[in-house]
Amino acid sequence: MSEMAAAFVDWDLAERVAIKVADRAPFGGAHHLEGLTAEFDDHTARAEDLVQATTGLRALSGDARARVVGRADWIRANLASLQRLLRPLFARMADDPDDEPSLVSARLGALELGAMLGWMSTRVLGQYDLLVLEDEAAEDQDIVYYVGPNLVALERRYAFHAPDFHLWLALHEVTHRAQFMGVPWMREHYLGLVDSLLDGADAESFDLVAALRSTLDRRRAGTADQGGGVLGAISTPGQQATMDRIGGLMSLLEGHGDVTMDRAGIGVVTGADRFARVMADRRRSASGARRLFQRLVGLEAKLAQYAQGEAFIAAVEAHGGTVLLDRVWEDPDHLPDLAEIRQPGLWIDRVAPFPVEPPVG
Repeated sequence: MSEMAAAFVDWDLAERVAIKVADRAPFGGAHHLEGLTAEFDDHTARAEDLVQATTGLRALSGDARARVVGRADWIRANLASLQRLLRPLFARMADDPDDEPSLVSARLGALELGAMLGWMSTRVLGQYDLLVLEDEAAEDQDIVYYVGPNLVALERRYAFHAPDFHLWLALHEVTHRAQFMGVPWMREHYLGLVDSLLDGADAESFDLVAALRSTLDRRRAGTADQGGGVLGAISTPGQQATMDRIGGLMSLLEGHGDVTMDRAGIGVVTGADRFARVMADRRRSASGARRLFQRLVGLEAKLAQYAQGEAFIAAVEAHGGTVLLDRVWEDPDHLPDLAEIRQPGLWIDRVAPFPVEPPVG
């Protein structure tokens, strides 16, 4: 990362703190990952075929590449993603010499960020990383990550049958890749929304340390954002529409991921119902730089539960089946915002060009 971003956060310190926090969790040894790489290569490839058969979506960028990592490598990957994500804001802050932070502020930001990512690294099981730039190494882009130590810990705690659980998890992560890379405009649209939000933020009021500290306090207390987060507080009223569009999109994609995972696993994954019950208890946990960003901008409260996305899909399909639902992939203007996620009838009235007969049965 450039000196520009390093001036606002001591990223090396953040990495060291995060890894120190992560090292407290069990099953961190490399021997726990033995055999998982080849296994997830197979599961990921199979999941792509099952997701395509279920949704019609498949990534246009080639076959998915699985990468089984330890917690430290997951931390490094997500620090890199977060820096890419916040790059536009850092660039604007660097243009104003009055906004140059102190060394103390940069270190405090690193401590808060490291503590959060360290905790997250002990929880996340899988992640599709789309936050990449075209000028970076191809081998570090478009990766489906699986965090081996956390998989081992969860499987042993609940006596999961590992092959079924691994395929079940792969179905969810590969669905996200199919959404972002199988819909030609989706990735650029999402990143464009994020850039728009950051470009319009009041950089002079941005306080990363305060944002991270507030997020950590809410996590410790088991509460969610009640406002708009730091960026919500410094954003203009006109940016609320952008935040609602991001919230609606992420709710749709997460709900669609869960629905697809369940449907694609029918007759293939044994024990999926039990896996889902256990994972529901973990739904409040963050998963990657994308979730961390959502917390920083205050979208956690707006999203409430990603179950809203599943409810939206159920309502749309009850009205017009998968034919109607598939219109969300046709054009960015067909994506629901938060209001439409919560009231699917609004989206149906807006998008359906003609009445759709309810599906039979």
